[in-house]
Amino acid sequence: MAVTAVAVLAAGCAGADGEGTAAPGSPGAEGGYYLSLGDSLAVGVQPDEDGTPVETEEGYTDVLYRTLLDDDPGLRHERMGCAGEDTTTFMEGGLPDCEERYDDGEQLRAAEDFLAEHEGEVDLVTLTIGANNFTRCVRGVNAPDGRADSSEDIDIDAECVADGLDRLEDEVPEIAERLRAAAGPDTRIIAMTYYNPFLAFLLLDDDPAGQAAASAEEAEEVFPEHEARGGLAEEAVDILTEVNGTLTEAYEAEGIEVADVDSVFQATNREVPEDSGTGMPANLQNVCDLTWMCDAERGPDIHPNEEGAREIASVFAEEVR
Repeated sequence: MAVTAVAVLAAGCAGADGEGTAAPGSPGAEGGYYLSLGDSLAVGVQPDEDGTPVETEEGYTDVLYRTLLDDDPGLRHERMGCAGEDTTTFMEGGLPDCEERYDDGEQLRAAEDFLAEHEGEVDLVTLTIGANNFTRCVRGVNAPDGRADSSEDIDIDAECVADGLDRLEDEVPEIAERLRAAAGPDTRIIAMTYYNPFLAFLLLDDDPAGQAAASAEEAEEVFPEHEARGGLAEEAVDILTEVNGTLTEAYEAEGIEVADVDSVFQATNREVPEDSGTGMPANLQNVCDLTWMCDAERGPDIHPNEEGAREIASVFAEEVR
């Protein structure tokens, strides 16, 4: 697992003499703002005891903010994300539950207005956007809340994926450009790559090398009465690799730093750790440990659990350092 956000940030904010220091316009400059933007990950969505996705105060942005407070007690968190946002709705609105949160119905415009109103006061902006271009492309999973739908078997809609990629390629560069212009050159902006929750479909893989020691009984418990086309998890990995590459290129072109969240989940690591107690490959084990995808009572649900949120926050903290 990654080192904790607290440890990373404490080390990163310490000067050569061991005392905390921070340049103006960076976390630690007393009394500024941390602005968090994006989708359900930004607002800590997790399933409740009935499996219904609800916002919590345990998202990665909340964990990161509490960590930043250790070094800057005056820092304020402007929490502006909304569950369900994709790149199109982030720019143009269109989701009723999200539109009502913003004066003009658009999260990006609300962010631009906030940055203009608080010019020079925003120390850090984080962004999580793009995954919802694709969550609805997985048939057999109820995309709005991320839970499995037993009415149909699991597959990936290729036309939906192609549309999602087209919108990602067209819209993320504009999102990055507008955010950078609104924030100015000195404000830290950190965006993230995504993990692949659909690696949990390896539980449905008939190939012993793919499923490792994950039992058919466990698969039936998590995905009752489901079947998945062979190679579905690997196809999801290929799609996510392209998604993360597109995100990274667009962000870096505007001087936006990238928190490589996918590195924590090790999407391509099919090795079974020597100390594994389950026999699962590392990528499947990480998805089961850090999200609700393998939870038969509250899931399967694509969102990170509290441990997953802490791990994501730690990757952002490394970038802050």
